[in-house]
Amino acid sequence: MIIEVLKSKIHRAKITQAELNYVGSITIDEDLIEAANIIPNEKVQIVNNNNGARFETYVIKGERGSGTVCLNGATARLAQVGDIVIIMSYASMDMDEARKYEPILIFPDTDNKLIR
Repeated sequence: MIIEVLKSKIHRAKITQAELNYVGSITIDEDLIEAANIIPNEKVQIVNNNNGARFETYVIKGERGSGTVCLNGATARLAQVGDIVIIMSYASMDMDEARKYEPILIFPDTDNKLIR
């Protein structure tokens, strides 16, 4: 049996931009996606802690060290600048592998910088 499990999580990132007139996606600082083992174009689920919205999109690599977390396109309607979100990616694996897997959890500071 194959199940989906949490692969990575960027916990409590702050939305820095919302660009409605864009093709779509979420742009995330390269430092954050690299630390979370998320790659460009990977599907992610986003939960907005401020309004309860849950949605999926794909990742675009943002400028390293910028702290950027920008919702693009239609997803820009689901959060405001300053909202706090959780960004999660998932992986499919068999039950034995899933029982042993430890997700990568990233906790950025209030400026979306890695806490080392």
